[in-house]
Amino acid sequence: MTDRRKVGIMGGTFDPIHMGHLILGESAWEQFGLERVLFMPSGNPPHKKDRHGATNEQRVEMVRLAIASNEHFELSLAEMHEQGYVYTKETLRRLRAQNPDTDYYFIIGADSLLSFDTWMCPQEICDQCILVAAVRDRMSVKELDFQIEQLKKRYNADIRKLESPNLDISSHTIRSRYSGGESIRYYVPDAVRTYIQNEDIYGNC
Repeated sequence: MTDRRKVGIMGGTFDPIHMGHLILGESAWEQFGLERVLFMPSGNPPHKKDRHGATNEQRVEMVRLAIASNEHFELSLAEMHEQGYVYTKETLRRLRAQNPDTDYYFIIGADSLLSFDTWMCPQEICDQCILVAAVRDRMSVKELDFQIEQLKKRYNADIRKLESPNLDISSHTIRSRYSGGESIRYYVPDAVRTYIQNEDIYGNC
């Protein structure tokens, strides 16, 4: 029997991508023996083009810069298109159809796990991937374990806990620090920081 391939998915707005995202991706790659991790920025719908923050193109470029030195990280534009947001279930369905020999490990933070019941078709998501949950936002390990067990029972889901440092970093914090004239060094990779400064992306956030 041929061994199945294992690929991670790290999705998000990445506005901007930061060290926390990269550490989660690297930890998942190492812990679960993944072949690669896809960093998948989500698109924005046309009616939200006037929102504050980076453009689609800038967010994609920041991800590209952030992962350039890691040979097992890969930029995926699967959710970056003119129609805007796409549901996770649709992305997974498409990827599995294209790569039937691959198991997908969908990496999410504990905050997303808490709201998982509100996602579009959570059962279908669980049927199509392995969920990898990381402690975030000051949630205790005990709370995370309880939520994992509840979702496992409800959806017959395969959920794995990611052993990773819990960095209290958010994209919102980085935008606020930059717009307030504070340093974002070590919050984001140097190449991303330089790009943000050159483009002055968050000057008016």
